[in-house]
Amino acid sequence: MVKSRQSDVSRLVVAAFSRHQLALDWAQEQLSHIYGPIERVSPDYDFDHTAYYASTMGLGLKKRLIVFAELIAFEALPEIKNRTMGLEFELAASRRFAELRPLNLDPGMLQLGKFLLATTKDQAHRIYLRHGVYAEVTLRFQANEFHVWPWTYADYREPAVRTFLTEARQALHNTIQLRRRQRC
Repeated sequence: MVKSRQSDVSRLVVAAFSRHQLALDWAQEQLSHIYGPIERVSPDYDFDHTAYYASTMGLGLKKRLIVFAELIAFEALPEIKNRTMGLEFELAASRRFAELRPLNLDPGMLQLGKFLLATTKDQAHRIYLRHGVYAEVTLRFQANEFHVWPWTYADYREPAVRTFLTEARQALHNTIQLRRRQRC
């Protein structure tokens, strides 16, 4: 009989983008209240890799990656995706900003071997989880760095983004090693 094992240890990463600094800061604050302490935050960078969001979010989008300190089960990803969509709707409903969608939040999971993103859109390379949410392996970790797939979004192909995630992955590795030593 084969013994089942737990899923890979993960760290929550939320990609937040908006053209409003206040919206990004609001999102970071709300997310930290829900998901706990933040381990690191990327510098904001221009999210000009696509025009897909221009009609609902406007131009001049900035994006930041927020990495949370707590280890989390991969199985939580669908609930997290739906919770972050709820935050997007909450901010839009407040009418603090003119855009229909002043904020986009894309949660993902950082693991030692990969970086995954949650999405509500099906494609051939995505796996359905539950509650209308799919998972996509966006980057794979090999030979001490993250590598792209043909479907990897343009901004995740950027060296600075992959370096940031590699550094966050090293911190995750260190946390796992420390916990293993503490159990012995």
